[in-house]
Amino acid sequence: MTELEARVRADLACLDYPAKPWLAPQSQNGQAVLDVLIIGAGQGGLATAFGLMREKIGNILIVDQAPRGGEGVWTSFARMVTLRTPKHVSGPDLGIGSLTPRAWYEASFGLARWEGLGKIPRDVWQAYLDWYRDILHLPVRNDTGITGITEQGSLLAATTDKGEVLLARKIVLATGIAGSGAWLIPDFIEKNLPRARYGHTSEPIDFAALAGKRVGVLGAGASAFDNAATALEAGASRVQLCVRRRLLPRVNPYRWMEQAGFLSQFAELPDLLRWRFMRHIFTMNQPPPPDTVARCAAFPQFSAHPGTPWLDARMEGEDIRIRVPGGELAFDFVIIGAGFIIDASRRPELAHFAPAIATWADHFTPPEGEEDPVLASYPYLSRSFAFTERLTGQAPALANLHNFTFGAMPSMGLSGASISGLKFGVRRLVNAICRDFYLEDAEASYRSLLDYQEPELTALSWPDGGIGEALLPMPLPNDRTNPHQNDRLNKTL
Repeated sequence: MTELEARVRADLACLDYPAKPWLAPQSQNGQAVLDVLIIGAGQGGLATAFGLMREKIGNILIVDQAPRGGEGVWTSFARMVTLRTPKHVSGPDLGIGSLTPRAWYEASFGLARWEGLGKIPRDVWQAYLDWYRDILHLPVRNDTGITGITEQGSLLAATTDKGEVLLARKIVLATGIAGSGAWLIPDFIEKNLPRARYGHTSEPIDFAALAGKRVGVLGAGASAFDNAATALEAGASRVQLCVRRRLLPRVNPYRWMEQAGFLSQFAELPDLLRWRFMRHIFTMNQPPPPDTVARCAAFPQFSAHPGTPWLDARMEGEDIRIRVPGGELAFDFVIIGAGFIIDASRRPELAHFAPAIATWADHFTPPEGEEDPVLASYPYLSRSFAFTERLTGQAPALANLHNFTFGAMPSMGLSGASISGLKFGVRRLVNAICRDFYLEDAEASYRSLLDYQEPELTALSWPDGGIGEALLPMPLPNDRTNPHQNDRLNKTL
């Protein structure tokens, strides 16, 4: 590992051009202003920070409400054994070979282990991200949640759960799959069942307490199967997984999306084509991974029930009774894996801006027969991942609030919360932030050019000993108002 870390430092040194920072520090009422605040220290937030630092934007901060090592899904509610993406997918490295997951894995476990590896175990992926954060010295502050974001003049003000206000020119939301809304729990579950008798796949669950229990799982996705498998492995007496669809999807459109053209250029498509792509992809959905299904099928006490939506819930003594078409099912505990909803008002950091955030429904009317209310609820983002206004002038600050979550998918493609699209999404996001900063600061940049007075030609050794000395006393041009100020020098030369 020491050898790999030396390679990383050498690679970064070779690529360190231009080396000097280009944004002037700013402050407001004596308080320092961050250039970029990143909310979320998972893979998306870390890679975005590295991308900005490579472009010499170093006045940044990443905050995450989790303690160190608990960021993202991998050590919290992810219950798969391995990642779902192929092992060769790269992303956080941003094109630097020594920073790739493969380079780190080979340095940690050897080439033979890499060649024999199927998919990367999730705890190994988290270890890679921890190493990535440390080797790049990324500025992360853990145990820091954001309770709200508002405008403060031309800046954004983010209030932490400790009452601190962080000022920033731009904020990037790297808050994962549910970062544009909330995990979905059916109303009849919340209203009719004691909170201790159900959990969501995104929540901590005491699986040891489910030993000998009857467990019901709602959902057809990978996380539903992962939680069912975890309950079975913990000793549940029976696990019944109920699926609304009559047939599980078999084809995974995400594997089709893993191509450079789609990943890098999808955002440039016209609205109609983006809508049609995403409507088809969302309709196809993803199948649960074969190894996850096999993990459940290995237990005789597991059963899957397609075409069995949950219609209602009630308690009967100590039994949970779930009404399904044609009857009822009885459980001791139920786990909800029914996905999430897109709703900015459900996010504390977005609640202030929620009424002003434009959705696809505000910007686009699909052709007859191609309507999709779920797709229409997603935020309609600019080409820079920034939120847009529902009404022009309603909230101009939204142009500086960038949504690097799963909610960006209809606008930007597979780029926010996905490992597969990470390197393409980070590149687009970082380039857009750099562009916005430079356009905003262009006048200051021009003044800097006019003030630039660092001589490069300071001495001449000329054969006749005369012309060089004649040139040296000539004053440097400094008349900003005269575009022909260099004529005399040019004629002399």
